[in-house]
Amino acid sequence: MSARHISRRKHMSDLRSSPLVLRPGTAAPAVPGRILILGSGYLAGHIAARLTRLGAETVLSSRRAPVLPESRGVRWKQVDVTSGPQVAALMDAVEPDAVVAVHGPSDITWCESHPEEAYATHHGGARNIAAALDGRPVLLVSTDNVFSGEDESYGESAQTFPVNAYGRAKLAAERELLDTSSALVLRVSLVYGWEDRGPRPNFLTSVVRSLMRKEQLRIPDDHWNTPVHVEDVAAWATTLMSSGRTGTLHLGGPRRIGRVDWARHIAEQLGVDPMLIVPTPRIGTAYACRPRNACLHSEVAAQLPELQHHRPADVLETTHALIS
Repeated sequence: MSARHISRRKHMSDLRSSPLVLRPGTAAPAVPGRILILGSGYLAGHIAARLTRLGAETVLSSRRAPVLPESRGVRWKQVDVTSGPQVAALMDAVEPDAVVAVHGPSDITWCESHPEEAYATHHGGARNIAAALDGRPVLLVSTDNVFSGEDESYGESAQTFPVNAYGRAKLAAERELLDTSSALVLRVSLVYGWEDRGPRPNFLTSVVRSLMRKEQLRIPDDHWNTPVHVEDVAAWATTLMSSGRTGTLHLGGPRRIGRVDWARHIAEQLGVDPMLIVPTPRIGTAYACRPRNACLHSEVAAQLPELQHHRPADVLETTHALIS
């Protein structure tokens, strides 16, 4: 990685989040007419499906065509976000009213092993998106990994200090888009839901599959999250993108829970022996690069009128509903 990128990362580590504000003169409709989504994975598919149900003209874009059922029937265009000319051409072709950025690899362990590629896609993609926005509102879905994990949970005013490659790449993407003054960064905690078609299922789906095969699972006993259901993320994203707000907002579930406790709850709901869950230290596992506390809460969401009907679900209640 170049010295310029390393220097910029160090500079960013002591930045606090941009405060949430309302764009001057904003008079957006309930759902903008045409939405371009950069990305076509699990979360992008759910956002696209919700927007489509609400009557928006939605376009997904990515290097490879989407394969998840949520994306079925949604218009798709090919793009490599690391190519400035491709992103500019896509923006000209689609002429969106608003943009959602859910691009780049989300496998934290993979990013740690491929930091240059992760940074190039997340930050480089955001830079290209910013250059092509031409004043359009953009919502970037970001992560709890922009924090060190030393505190139990992080609100919007907390100091950022990423400790892994994924967090550094996402924080760089945040700064790039926030500098346009038309961006809302929605940081989300661990996203879960039933995911039976994706190449890398989320924690809930992976645990269910392994337990149904009676496989022993080694799960870290020193890693906590505030998990948020994928439909809650989609609801917040589609609501906020037409709110005219810019800055940073956090979405975490109402329950802080350790991975072991969550996995044991899943086992109990399935009627499977919870002793299949073997508590293991994070160090030496795929979770080693993750912050100890990947937990978020919001200091401002409760005061936002547009979110009053979108309270995040409790992970244990939703888990029961998903797998029972």
